[in-house]
Amino acid sequence: MQATAYTYDPQTRSGSVLLDDGTPVPFDAAAFDAGGLRLLRPGQRVRLETEGEGEKLRVTLVTLQTL
Repeated sequence: MQATAYTYDPQTRSGSVLLDDGTPVPFDAAAFDAGGLRLLRPGQRVRLETEGEGEKLRVTLVTLQTL
């Protein structure tokens, strides 16, 4: 799944992304660390791995989207 980085706090390594339909989805430090990133800027395109659906949707991995 793809999304756009919306917020990121480098101290907690957590933030949120916006899905292509505009839905905000938070991610925690574990999801950020799983992607091996060191920094994330709002507006960057990211690739997500998730589990669950609807209210239980949880991001398990955030990494940069590359072409």
